[in-house]
Amino acid sequence: MSGFKNFILRGNLVDLAVAVIIGTAFGAVVTAFTAFLTAKLPGASETFQGTELGDGGFFLNALISFVILAAVVYFLVVLPYTKIRDRYFPPAPPGTPEEIKLLQEIRDLLAAQQGRPPTT
Repeated sequence: MSGFKNFILRGNLVDLAVAVIIGTAFGAVVTAFTAFLTAKLPGASETFQGTELGDGGFFLNALISFVILAAVVYFLVVLPYTKIRDRYFPPAPPGTPEEIKLLQEIRDLLAAQQGRPPTT
């Protein structure tokens, strides 16, 4: 069970799921905006004309749906996930990573071999 918990919390699974949800909703916004622009073209057929909400009805509906969906996903998925992830996998403390320290030591040793003072 702990392996599954690590898989869910450590991987990018939630990030990917959020991206798919938001991408799908944004696709609806783009589709509605395209339909709105097409309705404004001269000589547009009846199939491109507006809805019961007017010419911008599709776009306005898709935009409001997108904002609501984004808020729900953020507050009900992203925030709790971030808090749980930080609790079980805290971020690394600020400072110089070990790899950087090792590279600095190598640089200083090479400088010392060549007779130059080490840089800081």
